Amino acid sequence: MDLFDRTEQTRTGAGERAILVHMELPDAMGREDLDEFHHLVTSSGVVPAVELTGKRDRPDPALFIGSGKSEELAALVKEHEADVVLFNHALSPAQERNLERAVKCRVLDRTGLILDIFAQRARTHEGRLQVELAQLRHLSSRLVRGWTHLERQKGGIGLRGPGETQLETDRRLLRDRIRAIESRLDKVRKQRAQGRRARQRAETPLISLVGYTNAGKSTLFNAITTGDVYVADQLFATLDPTLRKVKIPGVGPAILADTVGFIRHLPHRLGQAFRATLEETVNASLLLHVTDCSAEERDANVEAVNEVLEEIKAEKIPVLHVYNKVDNLDQPPRLERDEHGQPWRVWISAHTGDGFDLLFDAIAERLAVGWVDCWLKLPPAAGRLRARLHEAGEVLEETTATDGSMLLRVTVNRVHFERLLREQGLKEEDLRVAAPTVAEGEAPSYNSERSPKAG
Repeated sequence: MDLFDRTEQTRTGAGERAILVHMELPDAMGREDLDEFHHLVTSSGVVPAVELTGKRDRPDPALFIGSGKSEELAALVKEHEADVVLFNHALSPAQERNLERAVKCRVLDRTGLILDIFAQRARTHEGRLQVELAQLRHLSSRLVRGWTHLERQKGGIGLRGPGETQLETDRRLLRDRIRAIESRLDKVRKQRAQGRRARQRAETPLISLVGYTNAGKSTLFNAITTGDVYVADQLFATLDPTLRKVKIPGVGPAILADTVGFIRHLPHRLGQAFRATLEETVNASLLLHVTDCSAEERDANVEAVNEVLEEIKAEKIPVLHVYNKVDNLDQPPRLERDEHGQPWRVWISAHTGDGFDLLFDAIAERLAVGWVDCWLKLPPAAGRLRARLHEAGEVLEETTATDGSMLLRVTVNRVHFERLLREQGLKEEDLRVAAPTVAEGEAPSYNSERSPKAG
């Protein structure tokens, strides 16, 4: 059995019976939500058999839950014929190894459980590489655990050498595999950087969805983009990042990115492994922080996401808070503004589509800085410029003057607008005009090519 076969032993499988362990600890970093733990367990596909709870002032250095609770846990494992023990806490390698010896069963801590869910959810080549990298880094400190084939090599005259040789081989294989994965992820990172530079040259804004896992980000993404991202009422339902080009009313073309959901006390090695994915968040023009407004832990979830944003150096990017699932509260959608009059929080329902008009207005207003919204009078020979304006922004209204010139009301990124004018050898002051007057009973003709509203 080689190293990569043994990593499969740490996995949970559908239908496996699990003993859940949750301890109440006074330390904030050791305190975890029990309901969220249950949701994690069911998301992994295992069947909870029984739950062991208790209180401690501090974790036991050797067994985390202490010797008495360990004996109780061993009895529960035997009674329920459990396949795995899941802890709602982070365990040290020594604690995990000692617990496995005590209960004679596989033991997974919170980090291992999250990694297992990530492994099940990853679909793309990049996502699988990132998950494997995080798993191998997690495994690197646990190579001394009591695997059965190594136990037979331990102790006894003449039997120590092979065990030590196997361990050294495992470490070498692990280091080589980590280096190979990091090299391949570097290539992915360069490819993403290329696409990002192309978007920056086109001045296309990037809007990134962030939020606590199961807050409804993918549902909102699908509603805005008419996409087909997998949606389910479970933690980390979607793992791989997805980017789609959309047209936001009042803004024009934009890129919307759906990223992996965050969770409280997200293991640091996960943030490192998913650096390529999270770069879409770090380089965004605007973050849509999606929150389940009906969740009891709503405020704590918002704080957890903010902590992750600080960790990945994205705390200074403009944020629009999107409070989703307002239909669960039987409240109407609404838009709230901060003390400066800027849109700050929008209450919507991604499931029903209620409040989307408020959301689009808020996004347009937050991205309005650096955008031009004006009427232009283009000569008949400027058909190419007209076509480029349709591509680069949104033509809100269009009509034709009696002399054959074209009157357009456009909203477009200023940097891109000025570049288009330079390419055509035109000046803004020569094209800008006041809004045309409309005779009573008449209306401006709206362009049939006007960008459709998203959603």
